[in-house]
Amino acid sequence: MTVADLLDRAKTLGVTIATAESCTGGMVMAALTDIPGSSAVIDRGFITYTNAAKRDMLGVRKATLDAHGAVSEEVAREMAEGALDFSQATLSVAITGIAGPGGSEFKPEGRVCFALAGEGFDTETQTVEFGAPGRDAVRRAAREHALVLLDRGLSLIASKSGN
Repeated sequence: MTVADLLDRAKTLGVTIATAESCTGGMVMAALTDIPGSSAVIDRGFITYTNAAKRDMLGVRKATLDAHGAVSEEVAREMAEGALDFSQATLSVAITGIAGPGGSEFKPEGRVCFALAGEGFDTETQTVEFGAPGRDAVRRAAREHALVLLDRGLSLIASKSGN
């Protein structure tokens, strides 16, 4: 699947896309908008690097951040659902993680949490451990994984609509 294929499929299904990104800093949205004609399906991208931005722009609850930390499936879920709530999109992906360098024993470098939210299906979350190949490699891998998740979201929407 290429990004162009993903966008064509979204257009065929009448799906609009939003992203909520932290550690990737807009790389997913850049990959999507690099394709001419992407404006037919791309609504907006939220870059919420700080906890305050996650709260202010996406409605992530302070209680969730306090209980689980920014790098958690719980926060990724609220980011993805907030991206839908604060946009005109029908499909969103969220990314929050530790690209490095750094991390801790409990949240190591290379841990990235994702969420996929869309109309007609329950929000899905997952954590991927990319290891510590370096900041750039983790961010690129997270971007590619998010694109795969968007493709999955299109499949979920298509199956619900019978397409």
